Amino acid sequence: MRIKHIFQTALKGLQANKTRSLLTILGIVIGVMSIILVVSLGQGAQKLILDQVQGMGSKTIIVAPGRQPTGPSDVAQVLSDSLRVRDYESLKRKENVPNAMNVMPLVFGGESSSYGNETFRLTIFGSTPLIETLFDIPVSEGTYFTDEDVRGRASVIIIGDKVRQELFGSSEALGENIKIKGKSFRIIGILPKKGQVSFFNFDEAAIIPYTTAQDYIFGIKYFHRIIIEADSEKNIESAVNDIRATVRESHDITIADKDDFFIETQADLANRLSTITSILTLFLAAVAAISLIVGGIGIMNIMLVSVTERTKEIGLRKALGATYRDILAQFLLEAVILTGLGGIMGIILGAGLSFIISMVLTNVLSLSWSFTFPVSAALLGLGVSGIIGLVFGIYPARTAAKKSPIEALRYE
Repeated sequence: MRIKHIFQTALKGLQANKTRSLLTILGIVIGVMSIILVVSLGQGAQKLILDQVQGMGSKTIIVAPGRQPTGPSDVAQVLSDSLRVRDYESLKRKENVPNAMNVMPLVFGGESSSYGNETFRLTIFGSTPLIETLFDIPVSEGTYFTDEDVRGRASVIIIGDKVRQELFGSSEALGENIKIKGKSFRIIGILPKKGQVSFFNFDEAAIIPYTTAQDYIFGIKYFHRIIIEADSEKNIESAVNDIRATVRESHDITIADKDDFFIETQADLANRLSTITSILTLFLAAVAAISLIVGGIGIMNIMLVSVTERTKEIGLRKALGATYRDILAQFLLEAVILTGLGGIMGIILGAGLSFIISMVLTNVLSLSWSFTFPVSAALLGLGVSGIIGLVFGIYPARTAAKKSPIEALRYE
């Protein structure tokens, strides 16, 4: 029997029970759809995270207190208070870090703010005027505070767009005073609608001099981060080595294992986050793929039922000259067609759902989420579904092909 006739016979066999055929491939559809959905959203999340990391600039170097965490037990190290003013002053000296173009301390935390009867919980960033350059967040109204304000612990504040909306509505905010922890701060600048910048949402934030933040808001004498901008990308490694040597000298550290700080570049952070998101995506895709195995078992069961129901048909075809190979090819092809159609439907549904979710994340949650169609995952899902059809279709096909034509014709 020619391949064309085998294919036509297989299609007719499937069309005879359309509802059952559709229900049979449901497991395959769900499995492939889940894989496409997980991989597509995983790639979108990875791109969003990497864009946020790179939003601070490729020449940025971050010095953080405590040892670099390598596991859950090291989380407490991140809360260290090892970065002090002496470290900041040492890093600013050109003779210590020749390739450092800008050095900026940073403290941050959440606090409630109020104006009249309105309140809003915002994120406070205490820094220097350099935050405008390093984070690329110029004001839309007013101006930034000065180095003199930092030295004088001035009670001035720059607020984000959402803070302005929540506290003042349509009223003028510039020049007004808001209260944070009972202290009045005069608004001297307002940020434009910016959204996320390197994990920080500046629309819901306020910026004040770091000295003011340390003394009046957080009550601390240390920094949460010191951010350095290198003069060029090619000098980042040299700058990192100088920074490490400078801080070790400031802390009287002579053994590397005793470091109470760690240094990260944007490239380091991007690579680490990329690896983490890739592993999570693969893990979730592997979990989703389990439903493909379940779908394959379902197909094998239904095909066995189909073989039993079509025993007379098999006997008649064998009596008319169909060979063992013809019957085997027909039922095996039916299984492959079923799983192949399930794979195609799963790809279409998975891509559609991931597109809809991407639109919701972009338009409703205002995230810079981009839809990506994972071609490799689609081809893999289609290939695996076809293989599952072959693997789980062999036994029912052999069962059908081995039937005796005489016994098959007698079957009631």
